Amino acid sequence: MSSFMLKAERAEWVMHRLEELYPETPIPLDHKDPFTLLVAVLLSAQCTDARVNTVTPALFDLADNPSEMAQCAVEDIQAIIRPCGLSPRKSKAIAGLSKILMEQHAGEVPQDFAALEALPGVGHKTASVVMAQAFGVPAFPVDTHIHRLAQRWKLTDGKNVEKTEADLKRLFPSEKWNKLHLQIIFYGRDACTARGCDGTVCGFCTTLFPKRKSPVVTKK
Repeated sequence: MSSFMLKAERAEWVMHRLEELYPETPIPLDHKDPFTLLVAVLLSAQCTDARVNTVTPALFDLADNPSEMAQCAVEDIQAIIRPCGLSPRKSKAIAGLSKILMEQHAGEVPQDFAALEALPGVGHKTASVVMAQAFGVPAFPVDTHIHRLAQRWKLTDGKNVEKTEADLKRLFPSEKWNKLHLQIIFYGRDACTARGCDGTVCGFCTTLFPKRKSPVVTKK
């Protein structure tokens, strides 16, 4: 494969190879409905999905819906989610968004980017995950895996996650976004890790850029 492939050609190869490797894309965070997914995604900030999945059973035993969660003391929520890190901020956000869902959204998670991003602790990436995984709305959540790999594969210049998201949305058809973002995450965890590959080691990097000799310095 030529190292002079056009960006669109690299994107096409990546999309088809990821489909071969990951035909099934189970959602990594355990949940049963949009609310429990929203809480799990919020907890996953600067925390692994595996760690979140060990914490949420106890949290959802305490409360698994906005009505019950809104009645919980922040201290009780924090005591359970402490292993996820940033527990003071996350516990306040979970309690606060639960109250807003009850007061403004009839106890339902809104299927709307703006309304989701208006909730405490919910940024654009979290809203994108919920819209994609809970409601099936085309979105391309960009986490650290995707941001790093998109740079290594020269699908973006990596100036920031917002630019990476916009670049990927232009390169890939919208009907593929929801599955692709999970496929890229899976590949990043399995093969093109932060420490295991520097743009010159894994199968994707060596296939797309066979003549690359120097490590790729990715931007945060």
